Amino acid sequence: MPVYVQHEALGKVGDVFDAHAIWQAPGLALFARRPLLRDLLERTPREQRGRAAVRCFSHVTLMLPQEEVDDDRHLTRGARVRDLAQGLAALHQKDFGDLLQGDDVRYHVIGADRLAPGEVEVKFGHAVYLPAPDEAVQYTVSVSRDSAVWKTVCPIYPHQRLTLIGHDEHEATYAAPGWPFGAEGAVLLINDGPDAPLEVQVRPKDAFDCTWDAAAGYWTIKSRRGAADATGAALRLLLRATPSRPHAVSKAPATPAARPAVWKPRTVPDPELTAVPLAHVTAPAPAGAALDATYAPVQRRRVALAALALPRLSRYRETGAQVLEIGLNRAFVPSAQAADAVIGFTVDDQDALHAITPAGRERIAVPASFSPVDGARLDLAACAPALADRYCALLMLPQPPALPVAPGARFTFGRGAAMLAALRVLDSPRFLRNAAGTPPSSADRLGLSRDAFSFEAAPDGWLIARQSPTQALYHLDDNLAFVAAIDAATPEQPYRLPAGHHLVAGHYVLRFDA
Repeated sequence: MPVYVQHEALGKVGDVFDAHAIWQAPGLALFARRPLLRDLLERTPREQRGRAAVRCFSHVTLMLPQEEVDDDRHLTRGARVRDLAQGLAALHQKDFGDLLQGDDVRYHVIGADRLAPGEVEVKFGHAVYLPAPDEAVQYTVSVSRDSAVWKTVCPIYPHQRLTLIGHDEHEATYAAPGWPFGAEGAVLLINDGPDAPLEVQVRPKDAFDCTWDAAAGYWTIKSRRGAADATGAALRLLLRATPSRPHAVSKAPATPAARPAVWKPRTVPDPELTAVPLAHVTAPAPAGAALDATYAPVQRRRVALAALALPRLSRYRETGAQVLEIGLNRAFVPSAQAADAVIGFTVDDQDALHAITPAGRERIAVPASFSPVDGARLDLAACAPALADRYCALLMLPQPPALPVAPGARFTFGRGAAMLAALRVLDSPRFLRNAAGTPPSSADRLGLSRDAFSFEAAPDGWLIARQSPTQALYHLDDNLAFVAAIDAATPEQPYRLPAGHHLVAGHYVLRFDA
């Protein structure tokens, strides 16, 4: 693998702000005890033909002891740092002018806490680029382990062709926060300009698998050795390049990518069947005669929890509710135990949404998608305008829990009803944090009545009746689009809900299947 980043220590220098002392040792270089910057650039050309150098590197980052850089900023407002950069650029231009081929010579001086007084390090190479003063950022690169908490790595500029991202800044252009693969390998970003897609490769090429997820807009990088973390999950890194221009789109890499997992149209599974006797009688049976009956399958209805409606807690400030926190375990089922959650979502009394993972906490906007574990996608959908004054978002559950419902009877859903109680997954005070002095209470008390509504299976769907006059009910279609608010439904005049459509009551978006 070629050396994309040359990182060298120059050793002790009497005056770290003396350009000549950093550039070249006095006397013959042959007798110098250590190579200085000029020697390093000469020994490592950018391009050569045979043994002759035809082009040299022109962008150099210089690292000085942090304390000395701070002193210069305090005492001279950074004048010595600027003089050092200008002096080295002049020496570079003077000694290597015939090898620049029109390239600008740029030096950047920074401080490093790890350096002792008098120590100097330099960094240059194919993947080291210093932007021009007026050059705008083309991409902002960020990484994540869980698709929820993203950490910025670096900017990429229009003329910055190569960027190497790895575990530390010694062998890469930038270090990726939370790099999970140890010291092995790196990710190479190739930028051929604003008219070409950003290309992502791995180095060495057999170290990782890199696939592009077009639906999510990021690359997924996994170790080919099958390494796993403490929980048994495969080690991976998600990498995203966000264009600075709103109309610019980060395109897929040139290599074939695995087809991303996306939401698919829901298909009704094979219905659960129960047997009821249906007598086929052609004539009145004589008394005492055995009934000749056959058993025909009858579809069994069911109700599924398709999503959780995240409430606007600002509506419930008088109750003392401050934060609603919902954690999802690996099966994407809400869990009251924070240790079991792979991702969590919170809503505070200012109606701000946050995602929480082992990597940290981050403010999120709606709509959004997350992939905290491989092979699953979690969507946070925006609410229809008719629901927006009551709810912040709809948290879609990839594996909706469901319960069967026997036909021919009317049931009640609510805090005080046993029917479908297993689907009221937030019926616990552990999900709701109240203000000091306020007694703990179930999260279901926010927006769900004791007897919210009744439902009954009908031949052409479901019959819905509102039981509490204060209970808000909303009808959503099979694609979760708003249909109507259910206000006037009564047991005498119920509201007809088509099979496969949804009903929103409290925190719950229930799908009524045939």
